[in-house]
Amino acid sequence: QVQLVESGGGLVQAGGSLRLSCAASGRTFSSYAMSWFRQAPGKEREFVSGLSSSGIVTYYADSVKGRFTISRDNAKNTVYLQMNSLKSEDTAVYYCAVKTSLLGYRDRNAYAYWGQGTQVTVSS
Repeated sequence: QVQLVESGGGLVQAGGSLRLSCAASGRTFSSYAMSWFRQAPGKEREFVSGLSSSGIVTYYADSVKGRFTISRDNAKNTVYLQMNSLKSEDTAVYYCAVKTSLLGYRDRNAYAYWGQGTQVTVSS
């Protein structure tokens, strides 16, 4: 069993930055790929970014490429999402998730464990 707790969300002006954190319980955190998804009101949950267990391979949605950076610290069982140049369309609840399947990173069915989410609101 893995438990995930996100933090770092909040209200920020367009063009600003936030860093989200996701702290994981469990001794096997370093064995799993991790990802961030987001869900805006009235929309489906969408993939934002993912990275391999080693942290070497990363993936980004086109909408955030060049603005967001995903990273992890396996010693702290934590994954981060640095978000720069935020836009109003980035407003959503952001979730971290543990990838437990060989399905692709963008497939929500690839993830067995999810955090409770943290709200990010970008004002224009």
